[in-house]
Amino acid sequence: MLADKSIIVTGAGSGIGRATAMVLARAGAKVVAASHSAAHARETADMITAAGGVAKPFSADVMRESDVVAMVDFTLECFGRLDGAFNNAGITLHDRLVQDMDEAEWDQVMGVNLKGVYFCMKHETLAMGKTGGGAIVNNSSVNGLVGVPSASGYVASKHGVIGLTRGAACDAAATRVRVNAVLPGMIRTPMIAELVATPEFKAQYDVILARHSVGRIGEPEDVGYAVKWLLSDEASFINGAAICVDGGYSAR
Repeated sequence: MLADKSIIVTGAGSGIGRATAMVLARAGAKVVAASHSAAHARETADMITAAGGVAKPFSADVMRESDVVAMVDFTLECFGRLDGAFNNAGITLHDRLVQDMDEAEWDQVMGVNLKGVYFCMKHETLAMGKTGGGAIVNNSSVNGLVGVPSASGYVASKHGVIGLTRGAACDAAATRVRVNAVLPGMIRTPMIAELVATPEFKAQYDVILARHSVGRIGEPEDVGYAVKWLLSDEASFINGAAICVDGGYSAR
């Protein structure tokens, strides 16, 4: 589906990002596996290479525009063009009521989850425009549609990703870049494992799980398969969509 396409995956050092990078590589893509952690980026790239795929690691902090520029330039140097991107890097912020959240925490969650996506989209779109266009998928969350207790900063950032996605999608005629978002439900990742270990989130776990009407939480690859399709030519008429990959969570 993605033969010879050059694709960036941010947050590729673990969880959804790592699984998606591997799914894309198996579909024929040449992947730049970007992570804040150079070691984790290298691990993902090595896993793809060992499986017969093509991948290059890159270390970037998406909150720093200069890092994002360097990431895109690195991709062009390695593969000659940029065809797609999965802007997945993100952090969580739970166990904070509005009145308990300080400015630094707000700036951090907005900086990674929203400003980081903006920086990536900006420079990815510029690169894609040089070779006829491409496709971008942003990772929002089912919490981009609904709220959850004690996570207003995180919820706001993920709502913002959907707005940014839809706004950019309206410019597709000019940019020739399709922009869509995936909205994962609860996915079996290290981030979720850490959350479940906290008393506040653990108390909500059974209620959240029950809303996943397929009877299980998601696997990282579940998101990866949706991203693969959205980045492929099979989805050439899909633009501005916010696709739930949530086991039915948002249907209730």
